Amino acid sequence: MSSIEQHPERNVIRVQLAHNVVLKGMTAGQMAELEPLLVVVDCQKGEALLNQGVHEMEQYFILEGILKRVVSNREAKEMILRFADEGQMETSYAAWRLGTSAPYSIVCVTKARVAKLPLREWVAFIERHPGVKQTFEYEVMHHMSDIMAHTITLHLLDAPGRVKRFLRKHPELEERLPKKELASYLNLSAETLSRLKSRGKI
Repeated sequence: MSSIEQHPERNVIRVQLAHNVVLKGMTAGQMAELEPLLVVVDCQKGEALLNQGVHEMEQYFILEGILKRVVSNREAKEMILRFADEGQMETSYAAWRLGTSAPYSIVCVTKARVAKLPLREWVAFIERHPGVKQTFEYEVMHHMSDIMAHTITLHLLDAPGRVKRFLRKHPELEERLPKKELASYLNLSAETLSRLKSRGKI
């Protein structure tokens, strides 16, 4: 864990932050205000950044790698809600605003690097900058809409249809996601996914 100023790759990290979906419209002054609040963390595949049920939450800006948002029940059965990669962000903002615990975990699908800060500090920052807040809250709503559409898709489309929809919406992730993770997201077995591919159904 390192501040940006002290990080040996700080120049690269600053460029990555400047291309983030939420931060790219910020002024130099806003970025200068935000940067000291951020710490950079390198994470291993399978490492959890946020655990379902906790109350201490953070805001994440993805610099490298892929994260997944995943929810599990008491029997430890998991459902992947979404993936996010470089240039995107992850958050549990809605839960923080509602004063509830985190309703899902955020886990690294691959090795990853994120810039993060406590959600209370991020919320204080966006309250001072309404334009950034508007961009951020739009992105939060976009995530919720995507998750709802994905959940409906699992019920309405057959297996080939689910795969084709994913490939159409997320072609950039097809070769980067482990097949086991993609199959789980689509509520398929890895074997079924391979069989569909070998038979030319997808």
